[in-house]
Amino acid sequence: MKIALSQLNYLIGDFEGNKRKIIRDIERAQNEGADMVVFAELAVSGYPPRDFLEFEDFVRKCNKAVEDIATHAQGIGAIIGLPTFNPDDRGKALRNSAAFLYDGKVEAMFHKALLPTYDIFDEYRYFEPNHVFQPLEFKGKKIAVTICEDIWDVDGDYQYVISPLDELRGYQPDFIINIAASPFHYNQPVIRKRILRANVKKYDLPIVYVNHVGAQTELLFDGNSQVLDENGETLQELKYFEEDFALVDMDKKELQHPIPLPEKIAAIEEGLIMGVKNYFEKLGLKKAILGLSGGIDSAVTAVIAAKALGKANVYGVLLPSKFSSDHSVTDAEQLARNLGIQYETIPVKEVVESFEKTLEKQFEGLPFGIAEENIQARARGVILMALSNKFGHILLNTSNKSEAAVGYGTLYGDMNGGLSVIGDVYKTDVFALARYMNKEMEVIPENIITKPPSAELRPDQKDSDSLPDYEVLDDILTLYIEQRKGPQAIEAKGYDPALVAKVLRMVNLTEYKRHQTPPILRVSPKAFGMGRRMPIVAKYLA
Repeated sequence: MKIALSQLNYLIGDFEGNKRKIIRDIERAQNEGADMVVFAELAVSGYPPRDFLEFEDFVRKCNKAVEDIATHAQGIGAIIGLPTFNPDDRGKALRNSAAFLYDGKVEAMFHKALLPTYDIFDEYRYFEPNHVFQPLEFKGKKIAVTICEDIWDVDGDYQYVISPLDELRGYQPDFIINIAASPFHYNQPVIRKRILRANVKKYDLPIVYVNHVGAQTELLFDGNSQVLDENGETLQELKYFEEDFALVDMDKKELQHPIPLPEKIAAIEEGLIMGVKNYFEKLGLKKAILGLSGGIDSAVTAVIAAKALGKANVYGVLLPSKFSSDHSVTDAEQLARNLGIQYETIPVKEVVESFEKTLEKQFEGLPFGIAEENIQARARGVILMALSNKFGHILLNTSNKSEAAVGYGTLYGDMNGGLSVIGDVYKTDVFALARYMNKEMEVIPENIITKPPSAELRPDQKDSDSLPDYEVLDDILTLYIEQRKGPQAIEAKGYDPALVAKVLRMVNLTEYKRHQTPPILRVSPKAFGMGRRMPIVAKYLA
């Protein structure tokens, strides 16, 4: 049997656009002699549709789109994901389904059994799990049709009481098809390959896996759809971070060299570029603005923006205060020239002095402190947002994950923005990104990479005045945030108990700030945002 894999970048709720892409690839598969073409989970709606699923009209439009698509499946089968209504009186109103289309109509429907409710997933909020299992019989083959999580409960950490493939095994299927919406993080390509091979080994069956590609707000999908034979060898593998299409003959067993697993920093850069590009394209936006401080965070963000949007669509603004060093200005100017982006300088000294004069009576007799520091950051934020409003440029936030974790940022100042580009990238990885971006030529001036990080909000300020070295801080934060280790477990790694208590307290006490940040592009296994849900008012470790 010849099966086509269609790896597409969908837009949530764009029924006509998604339908056009799907029909195009059905016709391509027909022309190339495929017996069947496979699309991703919830392809018609886009993933994740979230509370759009609470609108009956939204779900009806999904089903109507599939009926229209079915008319193009003449002489070829197609498997496509969509939400469907649950006909039972009891249970959730919807099902997460895979429709099998053939000869102009929907011939069969299969439903997802394992509904993830962890990290960024919340599928049991909407869907009723499947309890009835049967294979798809097509052209003399029995096919175990599964949907994403249905194959993930196989690696020892069992979260469910049933296994769809255990239920289907008795039918003696010839191979597995899994349609997926599996978001990217920097460990995901390795985990994905392990999960697919674990299924192949357990069931002694080939597997056809089709994933989403593209960004949906903060979630990034890296694609990497693939086909493995019954020995876990690669028959076909599609690209990372790009739309792709391929045809595989399940009977010929012609092995293909697998695509090398992406190196962490390279994958992060590629994912972030795709995230920025798709955020702007899917919202009908074109131009970005950002503050260029002469620091490494804004430099890395500017490089990503220029690669994603084109240098003509990025506007950098230098906003020096009386505490800004000369090299910060010259470094930022050199970065902008290297990138070829438009830039200009708007000093904030007079704006800050105006605020200080307005508050002179209230602040009389009090020493210079955090209020005055934050006035500078907020003055910059006001100017950037004014330019954004006037010219329609979307402000990119340049805060990194280390800063966001411990609250080292100013609300309504440097935490402003329409999209947080590197808010899921720890500072140590920001440095690694900068080095990676300079691998062929110096794009980011060397001084930006080597000078001590500083917010430059008071004389001779350094990040190290308030924070431990980033190598230490980031390791503690990773243990707490990504690995969910408690203070004793972190201390057992050799860290000072007082430092651990201080860092964890900073993380928990600044939750209110993170609730007010822009969407953060997710590249880690545990990102701030929809995948990490913490109370603001709490006592634990605070």
